[in-house]
Amino acid sequence: MIERLKSAMVGAGAEWVLWLMLGLSVISLAIMLERAWLYYTLSDDVEALMRDLAKLLRGGDLKGAKARLELSASSEAAVVGAGLAEADLGSASVEEAMAGAQSLQRIKLERRLAFLGTVGNNAPFIGLLGTVIGIVGAFDELGKASQAPAQGAASAAAGALAPQAVMTNIAEALVATAVGLVVAIPAVAAYNIFMRQVKETSANTDALGHVLLAHLKSNGSGAEKA
Repeated sequence: MIERLKSAMVGAGAEWVLWLMLGLSVISLAIMLERAWLYYTLSDDVEALMRDLAKLLRGGDLKGAKARLELSASSEAAVVGAGLAEADLGSASVEEAMAGAQSLQRIKLERRLAFLGTVGNNAPFIGLLGTVIGIVGAFDELGKASQAPAQGAASAAAGALAPQAVMTNIAEALVATAVGLVVAIPAVAAYNIFMRQVKETSANTDALGHVLLAHLKSNGSGAEKA
């Protein structure tokens, strides 16, 4: 059983691992660029938006507040806009509407980030697998050289070169581990940066939503008037 597994590993070689790592790196880079562009298009000055929204709400201009939110492409504005659309039903309905909208926005912001996290966590192990396969192949060659029948000076020369060939193969095998780290480090860094962006967006959404809820609760609007 072990001999069959060893033969299969040596026969397949470690080159396929490098191609796999290359494919993962290309996909990871594409996701990084796509997510970075998405977060850029959704960015807005939330502090200015909060000031404008509070000013309009204090003036009782709900239509103006809705128009101001529609001008912003941010996730924060989308969530609070969903709550403002239910303002006539009371603050409880507004909270539920914003909770639902925020869940949808979070799914949108976190899409494909799990892939980056998975690549970041597992790419070093994939690279290590390639290294192990290469080392197994190197020692298999060394074993064959040591088991070869002696044939004078030619056999002695081959035996002397065998350790050097093994070291060369091991050095090449270690490339797989290095490639795994090269793929994993940017993926982990991007994952952490993007998750921080998601958390900041969630916090900004909560802050902006409290501005709307504070106005509705202080005025007893909608259904709470009854």
